Amino acid sequence: MLPSERTLPALAAMRAALAEIVRSDAPDLTSRQLALLLTVFMAPGPHTVRALAETLRLPKPAVTRALDRLEELKFLKRRRDASDRRSVEVHRRVKGAVFLSDLAEIALAAAAGTEAG
Repeated sequence: MLPSERTLPALAAMRAALAEIVRSDAPDLTSRQLALLLTVFMAPGPHTVRALAETLRLPKPAVTRALDRLEELKFLKRRRDASDRRSVEVHRRVKGAVFLSDLAEIALAAAAGTEAG
């Protein structure tokens, strides 16, 4: 089944944004990693691995693997909760904010370009 007339503009904007992103020097994130990064930056904290897993309805090991990559890129940082050493807190980093700001600009430009065309 093909996209409907109603959904086609959204998909065209998404395709244009993704094409621009893959042409850029930005890190290539999986959908899971991007969903996790957006959740940490857009939802009020504090964030824990357990809460992120529940919010995204993902197994904790999947969240941990995604966090491994995001921490490697210095987009996020994990820290043990001082009051409960079993709990791991997830914190934002400036580099992650810059990445998402750039991503938002690409998405806005893509949406504007598809609306004009």
